[in-house]
Amino acid sequence: MLGIGGKHLLLSSYPVIPAAPASAILSFGGLVASSIISWCTITSDYGVYHDADASSMRIFIYTYLAFFTSNVSAQAIGAAFAATAAGVPAYESGFNGGNDVGGLVEAVLAPLGGFGKFLVVVISLSIPSSVAPTMYTFGTSFMTIHEFFAKVPRYMFAIVSTAIGIPLAIIGANKFYSTLVDLVSIIGYWSSSFAAIVLCEHFIIRRRDYSSYKVENWDKARLLPPGFAAIGAFACSIGIIVPAMQQTWYTGPIAKAGTGDVGVLTGTFVAGISYVVLRTLEKKWWPTHSS
Repeated sequence: MLGIGGKHLLLSSYPVIPAAPASAILSFGGLVASSIISWCTITSDYGVYHDADASSMRIFIYTYLAFFTSNVSAQAIGAAFAATAAGVPAYESGFNGGNDVGGLVEAVLAPLGGFGKFLVVVISLSIPSSVAPTMYTFGTSFMTIHEFFAKVPRYMFAIVSTAIGIPLAIIGANKFYSTLVDLVSIIGYWSSSFAAIVLCEHFIIRRRDYSSYKVENWDKARLLPPGFAAIGAFACSIGIIVPAMQQTWYTGPIAKAGTGDVGVLTGTFVAGISYVVLRTLEKKWWPTHSS
């Protein structure tokens, strides 16, 4: 895309746009964060395959750099082409006023002819591949709910998740971009609260003591935390996320006041604070449930 369309990425091609207000920047920042934070909910499913003796700092650096380099580069390129689309008729037509990212990519690669169409197909095939981890996690999540689900072959969960995903994909195909943005935002709200709860559990409640995790008790419910603190903290975060969110289908009173969408920020803060309080009480009332 840079090789073919780079000649259009000139300052003279960009339309004059008023400076974005702080509320718009906060909303956009929350959306970008949501697309990355959502990975935290499935990290544990793949972390079990790592060497337990590996350096935590090295794992963090590798993971952070992987997310940073891939996302920042892609987002910067996407922002450049989206901004210049208004000054290039072919780009503007494909972009459809900001509602068709795929159309913009196709317009940029159109000069390559058949090879350009091939590249668009390759890009489109990257979408199903990114769904594969979710299907895997769909199965492992059910297996941790009740021992009954652990007896079901894992591939059955993959089949079920595929059966659910196909009709949703067909329905969302007509409004893919808007549907994707709305979905990522919703995922970001709850996954940011999830991340806050997990981080507070590890750094504050367990004080980074890895020995406190009794892995062998993973399927023994009576030896695990009852989960009331996590559920309560999540409910508290929802209480602030809803009035602070700003979506096409709903805008809360806090967002209407001019803050923009600060649901991710406020939800993370409230979830963390409330979890520490509730988890401390939970450990006091259920001392045997501490693994």
